[in-house]
Amino acid sequence: MVENNDMELSEAEAEQYDRQIRLWGLESQKRLRASKVLIIGLTGLGAEIAKNIILSGVKSVCLLDNEKLRETDLYSQFLSPPDKVGENRAEASLQRAKALNPMVEVTTETKSVDDLPDSFFTQFDIVCATGLKQEQLERINNACRDSNKKFLCGDVWGVFGYMFADLVDHEYSEEIVQHKAVKRGPDDTAKNPCEKVTINVKRRAIYVPLQNALSADWSKPELRSRLRRGDPSYFVMKILLRFRDENNRNPDPSKRKADTEILLRMRDEIVKELNLPNGFVSDALLTDVFGIVSGVAAVLGGVIAQEVVKAVSQREPPHNNMFFFNPIKCVGFVELYGQ
Repeated sequence: MVENNDMELSEAEAEQYDRQIRLWGLESQKRLRASKVLIIGLTGLGAEIAKNIILSGVKSVCLLDNEKLRETDLYSQFLSPPDKVGENRAEASLQRAKALNPMVEVTTETKSVDDLPDSFFTQFDIVCATGLKQEQLERINNACRDSNKKFLCGDVWGVFGYMFADLVDHEYSEEIVQHKAVKRGPDDTAKNPCEKVTINVKRRAIYVPLQNALSADWSKPELRSRLRRGDPSYFVMKILLRFRDENNRNPDPSKRKADTEILLRMRDEIVKELNLPNGFVSDALLTDVFGIVSGVAAVLGGVIAQEVVKAVSQREPPHNNMFFFNPIKCVGFVELYGQ
């Protein structure tokens, strides 16, 4: 939790963030203004997350990426200009990221996450990770939990996307509208006259680490019952994470036929391992998971940045703990796994 009760906003900041202060209050904006955010992976999704968080008015954002900008990145990565192809992706994004909001300090880190100690990640109030292997995600998540720092991760593959959040032990306030009885006036014709009263209620949400969410026991009746809902997004995520772990890359559009065969084989393995119904994860869900569709990156980037703002400002119920975008149904939804 960001402690910043003594922080005051300057006149320029109060003017810049006037609409946000009206929306979620001065204290919430102060918490945002004191927070430090790390964004790992400057693909199209990372660029969307960075844009939204920088515009919200945090104290600082660090962009971490050790990969070079490729021409294919330009289809969804709007922070890097075309003449930066071949340069480090984080550094190529720096100038445009800074221009979004000069009041936010934006820096870069070009080392691989494997070359950085746990202490690097825990200097931030919240970490958003994209494009990493499962082992890397779990390592950073566990380091954040040990230091009571908040962690989110997510990815977009083609038209499919997911987000996971671990806010550890999170306290927040929620506005509740209540109806309060009032005395009947001489001209009042209402049977039970009342007025609406808005109050702030303190709440608490307990989260689990990523490794718990990804190792959910699907032999349990309460999870088996979810299969009747018919949405396989959780398993699509597991297939795509396994593909990245085993191939050290994402599905490649230039290898579509071969990679689709690998994905379908992995699908069959996971269906057998978890005793899922045959046909539960359709072929169609695994044929459009190549590259990054900018529209889906915008959706996921908006959701992840929104959760960062809610987590830091401690306003409104955050998602607990996974969000999926299903391209077949064209809907997003929240599910809880691992508890």
